[in-house]
Amino acid sequence: MRTLVHISDLHFGKTESQLVDAITAEVLAVDSDLLVVSGDLTQRARKDEFLQARAFLDSLPGPRIVVPGNHDVPLWNVFARAVTPLSRYRRYIEADTDPFYADSEVAVVGINTARSLTIKDGRINVRQLEAATEKFAHMSDDVTRIVVTHHPFEGLDLENDDGIVGRADLAMDAFSRNGVDVILSGHQHLHRAGSSARRYLIDGYAALLVQAGTAVSSRVRQAANSFNIIRIEHTRISIECRAWQSLQSGFETSASYSFRQGSGGWEPA
Repeated sequence: MRTLVHISDLHFGKTESQLVDAITAEVLAVDSDLLVVSGDLTQRARKDEFLQARAFLDSLPGPRIVVPGNHDVPLWNVFARAVTPLSRYRRYIEADTDPFYADSEVAVVGINTARSLTIKDGRINVRQLEAATEKFAHMSDDVTRIVVTHHPFEGLDLENDDGIVGRADLAMDAFSRNGVDVILSGHQHLHRAGSSARRYLIDGYAALLVQAGTAVSSRVRQAANSFNIIRIEHTRISIECRAWQSLQSGFETSASYSFRQGSGGWEPA
């Protein structure tokens, strides 16, 4: 079995110190095999914000997969945004913006969806999908395949496309051929977990779409600060959302799900 901690939308520069301390203790207590961070580590891509984010990451043990988000691209510095949009991210967080991790049970491909010209929206390109295909091609069928993006594959409203990453249909088609099991993302500051078949009708294929809320930012929207604990045991996956309870000044389980791999893909257990 593998245990992943999935956090997102840290927004250092707009964080609550109490939350930073609390989530650090929570993650340490989980004793996970891999930390996944799905973007927006900073609020405005400033050096001091990246340094805070790096210090936070370094306080947590074990391997990690981190991808940038749209907030990690400078907003007001037009030259930097156009020419070197992720230079500070690469310097202070991770040189590789499309990282990869694999062991005997899981393979995790990070895909950078942040773009200079889209401001808040994101995109996936063909080159990134080809690179992901190459990485997954050498994996055993027993290995659970996971993709990490900042921008999600579901909209804020399940009935429309608002907020969905650009070229989502193209990506899902590639993921179906690669046997991707789980897609982890953030961006919308809410927790969600469910089947991709709700939106993407691909015969015989259903991945799990899992979003994490904002972990430590004061920029909450419709939901409390939260993070996910994901436990993977080949054909079974469980997801636990840990949400901040201000009255108790701590994180508590707010939702939990169990899924199994069926003939048509992943479905509720």
